[in-house]
Amino acid sequence: MLPMDYQYYLSAWIYKVIGQADPLFSDFLHSQGYVNGHRSFKLFGYSPLSFGKPVLWKEKSLFEIQENQLSVNISFHLAEAAERFIIGLFNNQKLYLGDRFNGLDLSVVSVERLPVVDAGGTVAYRALSPVVVSILPEGKKYPDYLNPEHESYEVLLRQNLINKFNSTPGNGSIGTITPFHIKLRSSPRSKLITIKPYTPEQSKVRGFVFDFTLSCPAEIHHLIEGCGLGEKNSMGFGWVEPMADSKKVNKIQHETNLQND
Repeated sequence: MLPMDYQYYLSAWIYKVIGQADPLFSDFLHSQGYVNGHRSFKLFGYSPLSFGKPVLWKEKSLFEIQENQLSVNISFHLAEAAERFIIGLFNNQKLYLGDRFNGLDLSVVSVERLPVVDAGGTVAYRALSPVVVSILPEGKKYPDYLNPEHESYEVLLRQNLINKFNSTPGNGSIGTITPFHIKLRSSPRSKLITIKPYTPEQSKVRGFVFDFTLSCPAEIHHLIEGCGLGEKNSMGFGWVEPMADSKKVNKIQHETNLQND
């Protein structure tokens, strides 16, 4: 059995794997990250787990996994993080994925680097995990999570990408992205994810999955494929992939296959 809200546990495993190669770098990435002003970014992301069609125990928020193997795509915008992750995988290929009540004992059985292809201009994407864009209204304790149809969505999404780009070591500072335009190709579907369930830090984050086209420079497509779209990418949000009618974008990405022990 695997908790349906498994994203936090997968993120914790990635940090742990990096820490097995370089504990100081893992601590830096987890506690600080790459800073732009008062904002910090981890500059990595990962796809939803691929495990076929599970039995859904909706009342218990659990997946009953039928497959012997699972896979996940993990993408790092910076090579230094990718290198440490691969070294860490070879240091320890066992993991437990889940909470203190339900989870899976897994072993890493293979790692594959996915092809690198360049793209620019307008690309059609599908959000495989919820894309998060939020604002914190004055006087409110909790943010408002915006639907992609909200009038401020494109402006906030662009600013998030500007901040990520400016936080990347070696990049110059940019003030805007031109051109930049997002166009929906499907109706957005809302998904509410629980972070750190069964802990005092438990919280809920809302994002949206949808198909869209994005027109922007090639460097921004590269950034999106390296670390995701929108907020909270290191927690499993904002994983998007080019659709069949689009070119794939340059990325440092690895597919990790996991075996259910």
